[in-house]
Amino acid sequence: MPLKRSLKQSLERLSSLQSRYNIFTSVSPSPYTLSNKEEISKELAGYAVSIKDNIVTKDLPTTCASHILENYKSPYDATVVKLLKQAGVHILGKTNLDEFGMGSGGIHSIRGPVINPLYPHEEKRIMGGSSSGAAASVACDLVDFALGTDTGGSVRLPACYGSVLGFKPSYGRLSRFGVIAYSQSLDTVGILSKKIDILRKVFLVLDKYDAKDPTSLNEELRGLIEKNKKIKKTWKIGIVKEFNHEGLPKQFHESYFTFLKKLVSLGHEIYPVSIPSVKNSLPIYYTLSPAEAASNLSRYDGIRYGYRDSKLDIKDGILFAPTRSKFGVEVKNRIILGNYNLCSDGFKNNFIKAERLRVDLVDEFDKIFRFPNVLTNAEENPKGLDVLLVPTSSKLPGTLKEFEEDESKSPANSYINDIFTVPMSLAGLPSLSMPLKERTPIGLQIVGQYGDDNTVLDFVESVS
Repeated sequence: MPLKRSLKQSLERLSSLQSRYNIFTSVSPSPYTLSNKEEISKELAGYAVSIKDNIVTKDLPTTCASHILENYKSPYDATVVKLLKQAGVHILGKTNLDEFGMGSGGIHSIRGPVINPLYPHEEKRIMGGSSSGAAASVACDLVDFALGTDTGGSVRLPACYGSVLGFKPSYGRLSRFGVIAYSQSLDTVGILSKKIDILRKVFLVLDKYDAKDPTSLNEELRGLIEKNKKIKKTWKIGIVKEFNHEGLPKQFHESYFTFLKKLVSLGHEIYPVSIPSVKNSLPIYYTLSPAEAASNLSRYDGIRYGYRDSKLDIKDGILFAPTRSKFGVEVKNRIILGNYNLCSDGFKNNFIKAERLRVDLVDEFDKIFRFPNVLTNAEENPKGLDVLLVPTSSKLPGTLKEFEEDESKSPANSYINDIFTVPMSLAGLPSLSMPLKERTPIGLQIVGQYGDDNTVLDFVESVS
């Protein structure tokens, strides 16, 4: 049952939870009411949602948790927001995040860090990022579901740390129109919820072609995906050998093997599989995504929109520096790295090489699945797999102090958090992080072939 039954109580709890966990950047001024029979009959009537604050909304500010967009208000709604409103959803508010979606801790925000509600407040443990507030709003039962964005794991990692479901659909299935770009070849709108049936309902509402998004999967390809869809009673499941499980927490191993035993008892088949190119995933990701970010963030010049330094003096030849100095440290790091990889030597030696290695990774993923990638002309592989099982995180959420100390030694220390999530982002694959144990930050990703999102949802539904 949606939160309409307790929306008043949720609003009353919100103030207390906000002061403790720092979940929202802004909150809707008035509660939603179902006014007539037409409203009540809508697909998601009465459900409450939180929206990550890098998805534009015309009724609430969109700040990306950055000084650059501190007072920005969009004149239009993102396509995904528009579809949710048409389906009868109430937007509770906009959620905190790592600035412009760059980070894996949920700490790089002008609003301050998001605190993990699974732990005693005084421990001040990280929520994971960058969709930290989205995951926390679901974990605290303030909303039925949340919208986040996932570039390299930004929905799945915080979902894991909050012990909720976090779904990154196939790249192109949900519209990116109105999503403030970080890395346009990777950015994907994701859905978080505690219940797979709610998550699936939301996916069905949002899974539409959008002519305003040039990367949106067209109707012809969507039709081919539906044609290939088959109901399964037993599954062929792969475990990727290159994802080394040895360094994972003891709690993960215990819950993981319990889950595998359950799958075998249900008659499913489990196979080891090798994808050698996954070892290149982090270098590929941290070559391509900062380069795309550097290009996308060049629009924040203080002239067209966003923050503009009041002391700007064009006569002295200073045009952009005072304004762009308002980016946070992590964003600046990625802009510098990205611009280096776009310069002549960096482009040739790093960027082009990373693009080629990304193609190799996609090809290797394609070869192991039963159903062909809808973007290719390949035939069905009867010996292929239906889904893969991959850990979501290499470690449990640390304290803010521990995370900040690691980052101060080297920013690359926090990048390792993405080691299990980045490969699926690079290949555009549907991936859903599910908790292996209730109220415990241990997650497992269920990964499907490109476009085969319903198989991933079917699998999670069958084992929940």
